[in-house]
Amino acid sequence: MSLRRLPIVPTLLVLAAAGYMIHLGLWQLDRLRQKEAMIARFTAAQADQTVHLWGAAGIPYSRVRLTCANGSAPAAVAGQNAARQAGWAHLVICDVVGGGRAEIVLGWSQRPEGVAWSGGVVTGTRIDRGQAGVRVIADPPLAGLQANARPDPRDLPNNHLSYAVQWFLFAATALVIYGLAVRKRIKG
Repeated sequence: MSLRRLPIVPTLLVLAAAGYMIHLGLWQLDRLRQKEAMIARFTAAQADQTVHLWGAAGIPYSRVRLTCANGSAPAAVAGQNAARQAGWAHLVICDVVGGGRAEIVLGWSQRPEGVAWSGGVVTGTRIDRGQAGVRVIADPPLAGLQANARPDPRDLPNNHLSYAVQWFLFAATALVIYGLAVRKRIKG
């Protein structure tokens, strides 16, 4: 094969694209390590049964205590109980005494009908998601409801390895296809 017959610009473009795909695969491997470390931190926080006051609670899956005031009317959303049965999780969004807002998952029931809860002290597991930014799964449950499924940090999606493999395969596929195309062109 003569380098004269090798198309320079397309070759450089394919090599640059393949290089970038490899870079993205390596980035996903780095994200994999970061996610594994984050899940390990969350698992350690969940194992620590220390109850932190609202303002001092730093990381998700730690136990917190707060006082909920000015709560919204309880709403029912799809949820699971501690036995992983499908049903309804009842939640409120409230202003927290001391500052901030939180979405409180009061508990679980088989029926979506509203429950009565006017606020008060909540102890539970903090998760950083929800309409108010922070969700607290009440433990013990409130408003006469059953316990919700306990949040598990191992349920967080960690598919970075599969993404990395995809990027590496994309790069390999691009190089193989380009190599075959160049080979055909040179032979032709």
